[in-house]
Amino acid sequence: CRDVCVALCQHATGVPFQSRRTDRIAPTGVGNGLMDTEKIQEAVSATEIDAPGRWKISATSVRGSSHEKLDTPCQDAHFWALQSNDVLLTAVADGAGSAKQSDVGAKIASQTAVETLRSEPHLSSRLHGDPEAYRPILMGALEAAHQAVTAEARTRTIGIRDLASTLIAVIATPHLIASAQIGDGAAVTCDQTGDLIALTTPDSGEYINQTTFLITPGALDTAQVHIWHGNPSRVAIFSDGLQMLALTMPFGKPHRPFFSPLFHFISNMKDHSKAEEQLASFLCSPRVRERTDDDLTLMLAALTD
Repeated sequence: CRDVCVALCQHATGVPFQSRRTDRIAPTGVGNGLMDTEKIQEAVSATEIDAPGRWKISATSVRGSSHEKLDTPCQDAHFWALQSNDVLLTAVADGAGSAKQSDVGAKIASQTAVETLRSEPHLSSRLHGDPEAYRPILMGALEAAHQAVTAEARTRTIGIRDLASTLIAVIATPHLIASAQIGDGAAVTCDQTGDLIALTTPDSGEYINQTTFLITPGALDTAQVHIWHGNPSRVAIFSDGLQMLALTMPFGKPHRPFFSPLFHFISNMKDHSKAEEQLASFLCSPRVRERTDDDLTLMLAALTD
């Protein structure tokens, strides 16, 4: 994974960073939902390819060293789907460290968000034809994810706070990127001229290392929902374990030495399975683990000619 691992060699930050996020979770009611227990993805990642296209995608979620020491599961999850007209649908979720079954909540949230977007009719034409269409479409995905997590809590007879996670959902086409986010982590794109653009910014809450979760009361009302019009060449979505490496804080500006080799890597990807192995190797490398002990998710996509 030489091309990938060089990313951290160029990073200016040499001080280890341990993610010790204080989870801001408040009790909330239990309502009706969308997903049965049997439909939960057992893996932290899943893929649906409805139509081949110009996007190259590689993504992985790995368990952090702190979770390995405690023998707890990876609480990150991701899901993506590729549709016709080069529409890429992605989601990343990061389970709350203090929530007992947040790994399950993260899987449900990310899968439901993407499946909801997949079910939207004429998605590409609506996004390109109506400048305001992106907001209800993305909010519908967040709301469906919230309902699914709520239903799962009721099925398991547990509190909804036990399934708490963040959620980032992104729709990418060759001419725009629409994104929605609750909590930390971020999404970044590189346009055709090589400029790096932060599509979202981490929600760090009122206090340091604190964030909002999908199940937090009022989270849907304060969700980041944005659309960027341009010509993307590369896209990255990542959980909060990487944000101190990937972003210049506190402003959330993308750190070019981190992204440049990663975007080069995905642009030159030949074998999807091998690329995922290399990406996982990078996230588990000493250079990364010296700086974070949290679970890590990184999703990379490149639009080919």
